[in-house]
Amino acid sequence: MGYKEDFIDFMVRSGVLTFGDFVTKSGRKTPYFINTGNYKTAEQISKLGEYYAACIGENIGEMDFMYGPAYKGIPLVITSAVSLYRDHGVNIPYCFNRKEAKDHGEGGSIIGYKPQDGDKAIIIEDVITAGSSVRESVPLLKGLADVDITALIISVDRMEKGNNDKSAIQEVKEAFGITTYPIVTVRDIIAHLYNYEIDGKIVIDDEMKRRMEDHLDKNGI
Repeated sequence: MGYKEDFIDFMVRSGVLTFGDFVTKSGRKTPYFINTGNYKTAEQISKLGEYYAACIGENIGEMDFMYGPAYKGIPLVITSAVSLYRDHGVNIPYCFNRKEAKDHGEGGSIIGYKPQDGDKAIIIEDVITAGSSVRESVPLLKGLADVDITALIISVDRMEKGNNDKSAIQEVKEAFGITTYPIVTVRDIIAHLYNYEIDGKIVIDDEMKRRMEDHLDKNGI
C-alpha cells in the first residue's frame, strides 16, 4: 500500500474523514466531510507530518521556506518541517502568522523564519474551499519580501467547482500562479475505499459510492 492509500485509512481511523449527511460552509450538501480539527493526539500529528513530507518530497524541488497560515496551518507546517528533517534529512525553515500583529518588542505578524528577497516558498494548508486563506497569505508574504510562492500543499482535493464554474485550485493557479498539490483527491478516496474494510467495516458501499459520484456529477469540476 502506498502512502496515499495509507493516508486515506489514517483519516478514517482518526475521525477526520466521515460519511453521512453534511452541509459545507458554503451551504452545499455533501455525503462526506473532512474535518482536520479532529486530529488531537501526538501520534496523529506526528503521522500527519509524514504524509505531508511525502507529498512535498514527491512534488517540490527547490524551496527556501514553508509557511502555515493561522490557525490550522500552524501545526501542519511545524509537523511537516519536523518530518522532513527527521525522516528525510531536509532542514527547511518555517514560519506562520499571528492573526493580529504584535505591537511590542520586535513587533510584526510573522513568527519563525523571516522571508528574504528571492526566496522560494510553499504554503501548507489543510483543505482549500474558496481559496480565501491563500488570498490572504500572498499579500502578507509579499509585503515582507519579494518572495516567489510556488506551491500549495493540502490534504484533500474535493475536486468541486466554486462560484464561477472553476475550482478554487484553478482560481488560485490563474490568480497567483501557484500550483496546488493534494496528498489525495476525492477520486482517490472513492477508488481506495469502495468495498474496502477498515477495522471490519466497509467504509464506502454501493449506496455511498453512488451518492459520492452523484455529488461529483453535480458539483465536480
